[in-house]
This record gives sequence, structure tokens and C-alpha cells, in this order.
Amino acid sequence: MAKKRAFFTSWRYKKAHQSLVPAYSSSSSSSALAISITLNRPPTMSPPTEISGAARNLLDQVSTSVNLSVSPSAARPSPLSSFDARTARQTSVSRPKLLKPFATKDIKVLLLENVNITGRSMLSEQGYQVEFLKSSLPEDQLIEKIRDVHVIGIRSKTKLTERVLKEAHNLLVIGCFCIGTNQVDLQYAANNGIAVFNSPFSNSRSVAELMIAEIITLARQLGDRSLEMHNGTWNKLSNKCWEVRGKVLGIIGYGHIGSQLSVLAEAMGMTVIYYDVVNLMAMGTARQVPTMQQLLNTADFVTLHVPELPETKNMFSTQQFEQMKDGSYLLNASRGSVVDIPALIHAMRTEKIAGAALDVYPSEPRGNGDYFNKDLAPWASDLRSLKNIILTPHIGGSTEEAQSAIGIEVGQALIRYVNEGTTLGAVNMPEVTLRSLTIDEPNHARVIFIHNNVPGVLRKVNEILGDHNVDKQMTDSRGDVAYLMADVSNVDSENIKDLYDQLEGLSCMCT
Repeated sequence: MAKKRAFFTSWRYKKAHQSLVPAYSSSSSSSALAISITLNRPPTMSPPTEISGAARNLLDQVSTSVNLSVSPSAARPSPLSSFDARTARQTSVSRPKLLKPFATKDIKVLLLENVNITGRSMLSEQGYQVEFLKSSLPEDQLIEKIRDVHVIGIRSKTKLTERVLKEAHNLLVIGCFCIGTNQVDLQYAANNGIAVFNSPFSNSRSVAELMIAEIITLARQLGDRSLEMHNGTWNKLSNKCWEVRGKVLGIIGYGHIGSQLSVLAEAMGMTVIYYDVVNLMAMGTARQVPTMQQLLNTADFVTLHVPELPETKNMFSTQQFEQMKDGSYLLNASRGSVVDIPALIHAMRTEKIAGAALDVYPSEPRGNGDYFNKDLAPWASDLRSLKNIILTPHIGGSTEEAQSAIGIEVGQALIRYVNEGTTLGAVNMPEVTLRSLTIDEPNHARVIFIHNNVPGVLRKVNEILGDHNVDKQMTDSRGDVAYLMADVSNVDSENIKDLYDQLEGLSCMCT
């Protein structure tokens, strides 16, 4: 794969295979990162019997893809954005279909880490070639697998580093079937025209419910009592066992999970305070406090819901434990790097805090098995020896409901991107969308042009598209990456290749 600012991808006619498949070229002076062209033709069109070269193949693939690719917007409309109610009504009546100048079966998808069946089924129903594996892969095997795929779906264990992505010669898009995206080199992906999608909302309820369960479990020391019973010991006591009603819950990070937890805790009679780096509207009677120290000085239970960033690494360490109330509790279901584990162990052994619950860890095994020991991390055995500490294997979002919803959310995002070029929800690209092409718009092409955000590119692209009528166009930028989407009319199979060649040539001239 070419270096930054020198990557080019397109749907290009390839004679050797007599099909339109992703092909790549690079130039050291290129500013174009990606281009995709889709041609819309009436579904009743039959290709001529004798037609040569790319034109014949193009018509064959367009005719074939009519029955394979239905725009996801027909089932889940995109936000109206700049489109008015008349457009919305027209789109719903037209049953938009995206007719692509490539065979849907040529799209190769690799799904790792036991991605939920809902996502797998959605992608398979599109006609894509879907390969499914239950576990993550070591880096060398991952590099071998990723070389030929166009779409990859992962969860939290798979690491898509720059070294791995450099070998992904055909990769168009990455789907993270989870909340976090820190396992992906987002900047490298963006600079090379690879969109990344995740699921920021779908498992928030499951995580919030787990927090409620763990708050009660810690307050009543249920984990220790249950373990004692399993070992044959009857130990009925009430010392330092509490109701949660009337207690103060301090939430650090008042996003999708934190705000849902706030509502659930308040319904149980808890007083809720929260700290966030931005001012956020409170849910119910919750109250935002100006500093994290004030929250720690006040809360009986502290829960963490922050992303993994350089600023949040070990953000909860010795100083923060010292600021907590004596006999309080800490719960972390955000990222393992947020809590300094040795500092937590010290706070537990000195009885500064009365209990803790961890669902995430700085080091986690790649798969299930007897791996949570000193070979994984030097602190693992010490953690396991503590009383009133709940240790769970990163299961915050591991419910049937959450995983199904994640499969649908990310699956739809991947399909919309591959079929339509829509980037709504992308974490590393500008968010751009246009109304889908419909069967009532023959001889239309959708052009996707991802390029470096430098002056003059848009003018040159429009000069190329100017020979055709530009029906609609949208462009946006995010950092160094700009994303252009345009639908042009008066495009047929005879000049589609010429349109592509001109845009490819533009990629070699822009700086």
C-alpha cells in the first residue's frame, strides 16, 4: 500500500477477469485517496448480445446487481438533512435501488471475533462473500487474511495497526462491532481512504444494567457470600452491608452509558452527581459538579465511562483513590488503561475503598480460557486474591440484545458505504450522504472522490464532471481528508470509462 497522500482506489475494469473489481494505483504526488463510480440503469434493461470490452461487462454487472442490491435506506432512511418533506415522500415511493457497476459477489468480507449473526446475515443477504471466524487472529495470520478483502468486521481484540493496514490492498471499510475504535489506526485508515464505523449506542443499556447489578452486589458483598456458599461455608452477616437507596452515585463521563445509568440509579433512590469535561444537560435530578475531586469527595459509588485517550491513561491512580470517601466503591466499565491497577490493589488492601468492580483491564487475553494469571499481567494474581472485588471478562455489552443491535447498526453502515458511499457515522471521515439514486433516474452515476484537503481539487473535479449534468453534490472535510459525493446524469456505458480515466488522471496531478 502506498504511503500517506498517495493511495488511490477505484472500481476499475480488469480485462483478465472480465469483471469490475477493486484495483489500485499510486503516485507520489497524488492527492486523491479514493474514487468510486456507480452507474444507475433502468432495471428492465437487457444488455445487447454483442458488445465488447468494458462496456459489455459494465452492462452485465449492472443488470445482475439489480436483484442483489437494495439500498438500505429503503428499510432505514437516512436523516433528512438538507432534503425537504417532498424529497422524503418521493424517495419512499420510488423504492430506491442502487445499481452498481460491479458484481456484488466480488465483494469479500472478513468477520472476526464471533460477530453477531444479525450482522453476518445482513452482509450475506447482499450477495457479498462473507468469511466468518469466531476468534481474533495473530498479526501474521491477520496480514495474510486481510490482503484480499474489501470489508473487515472486528470487535475489541483485533488490532488493525499501520503495519496490518499497509497489507490491506483492497480494503475499503472497517466495521468495529463495538463502541471503541482504539484498536484501529484511525489516522492511517483515513489518509488511505478507508472508512471506519462503530456502534456507539447499541450496548449502552446493557452496560448501564451491569453497573446497577454490580453496585448492589458490592453494597451487599454478594460475591463473597456466594463464593463462601459454593465452598460450603454459611456466613450470614450484616456488617458493612448497605442499601443503595439514599447513597450518592458519582458518574465520571456522562455520555450514552453514563446518562442511562443516571436514570436507572435515580429510579432506585440514589442521588446522582456527574463530572464531564464538557457541560451536559442532566437527566432527571442529576447534578453536574465542576471538578472530579468534588465528585470523589462526595460519592459513595464512583463509575467510570470515559474513552481511551492519552489524557485518560491511568487517570484514576493513587491521588484519585486518596480523594475518595473512606469505604466507597469504584466501578470501571470503560477502558482498562483508565485505572492504575497496582494503585487499586493498594487502596483495597489498606481498606481505603470497600470494594471494586472491573470489567476491563490494561491487558486482556485474545480468547476464552485459563489466561487471567501472572503470565498475562503481574497484578492478575493479586487482583484475584482481594475480597469484595468483582472481576468480569469484558462482558459489559455481552447480551443477546446488545450484540444483535450492534450487528444491525454496523452492518447497515457497512452496506450503505459499499453500496451508496454514505459515510454517516464514520469515525475517521467527513459525514456525507445524498439521497439514493432510484430506478426513475436512468443514466446516472454516483462519483465518490476522497482526496487530500488542499485548494483547487474541487474545481478540477467539477471541470471533469461538467460534461455531464451534476444533479446533486456534497463535499466535506475532516482534518487532512476531504470527501466528495456527486450524482451526475447523461452518463452511459460508452463514456463511463472515460469519466473514470479523467478522475484517475486528476489524482496524479493534484498536490
